[in-house]
Amino acid sequence: MKLDLETLELLLDNIGCGVFTVDNERRITSWNRSAAEITGFPASAMLGKRCCSLKCLNCVQGTAGEAEDCQVFREGNTGPQECVLARADGTTARVLKSGRLLYDKAGNLLGAVESLTDISSIRTEFNELFQDSAGLQESAPVPGMIGLSEQMRQVYRLVRFAAESESTVLVTGESGTGKELVARAVHALGRRHSGPFVAVNCSALPETLLESELFGHVKGAFSGAVANKVGRFELAAGGTVFLDEIGDISPLIQLKLLRILQNREYQRVGESAGRTADVRVIAATNKDLLQAVRRGEFREDLFFRLKVFPIAIPPLRDRKSDISELVRHFITEFNRKTGKRISLIKPEAMKLLLEYCWPGNVRELEHAIEYAFVLIQNEELGPFELPQEILRMEFRKQFCPPGQQNFLIAADSQAAVTAAPSNHRGQPGRSELLQALQQYGWNQSAAARHYGVSRVTIWSWMKKLGITKPSGG
Repeated sequence: MKLDLETLELLLDNIGCGVFTVDNERRITSWNRSAAEITGFPASAMLGKRCCSLKCLNCVQGTAGEAEDCQVFREGNTGPQECVLARADGTTARVLKSGRLLYDKAGNLLGAVESLTDISSIRTEFNELFQDSAGLQESAPVPGMIGLSEQMRQVYRLVRFAAESESTVLVTGESGTGKELVARAVHALGRRHSGPFVAVNCSALPETLLESELFGHVKGAFSGAVANKVGRFELAAGGTVFLDEIGDISPLIQLKLLRILQNREYQRVGESAGRTADVRVIAATNKDLLQAVRRGEFREDLFFRLKVFPIAIPPLRDRKSDISELVRHFITEFNRKTGKRISLIKPEAMKLLLEYCWPGNVRELEHAIEYAFVLIQNEELGPFELPQEILRMEFRKQFCPPGQQNFLIAADSQAAVTAAPSNHRGQPGRSELLQALQQYGWNQSAAARHYGVSRVTIWSWMKKLGITKPSGG
């Protein structure tokens, strides 16, 4: 049955989720009844406006008018992701937001369609249900986090202790360890779980823009301030503000944050009247803030206000027993996203993952599995689908410090041994190269990894030294 335009519009107006479309100029071209009910904005107020007019905190938006930064156009298909949406009446709503780019039959981009599903009541019921299951052990995994190592069990215990209080939390750890996941877990398990969780990357904006982003501004406060702006602290009222990369903020922002932590007061930029901040503050950094204090780069009084309850996340190299569980999780996720059906990771590949030093931590592991999914053509993830810095010794030496450079050498798909890298820096002698080739079953790739060179170099050495692979070898 072919539907006419009038019938399609009728269907859109009678579905439960909000749906709207935007054209190539990022201007809203349709706005269904549910979108109006969820946001409080009627179609007459939204048609013709840019998509960034819809203030959804998880959308990556620039300054007013930078429509090309709307997330669906910047990243392609997005969601579903949970975010906090500012409604017309000044309240907020929790929604699941998804976006899809639209193309014509010739492949030309027409615009995008986005959907909004109001989950405010569902979220409240979920949190109540989760609170009813508080009989779980303190060290059991918390929502959104994976790993059963003793190091992570200690993190889970600290997260639960932090959630029971209103104290300021400072989450520390290297890049990629999951600091925002810890902050979200503290929020989800805490008393403010029904309020918004508002994350701010403090290193992403210069001082003037960060001040306006955090505290808001009034119309005319500076050039380009054509309307009042609600800051993140105001949007997070009743919930949690997560300040990521807190070690990168300027002295001016440090002073203003200190006032909030001391007195729970702040001012919008250009405003003289004070406002009250009804929020919990969780901050995170990958820097040594104590050293920054000693160098005079970070206020000592702010440092001690932030680290009331510190939570340190261990790097992945210190909890390698969690790698296999993380790998299974990422394989499941990428199977779902890509439609592939990877069911097995070969022992040789897992051994490589366990031996690697992971300077980028869990985020790097996730990207390594994603890289493998791009290359893999069957249902098994093997060593040669892994990134080069994990697979090849010459790259691994650039990423891993001495003592963490063990490398897997696979003679065939059935057996694998660990070999220490050779200290040889030039061409080996004939007998040494012959012995290495025999040790690795004449696998030139394995020998190349042993010497930290390319397979072509091994072939060249064999030619120069008159070494020929035996027939059947």
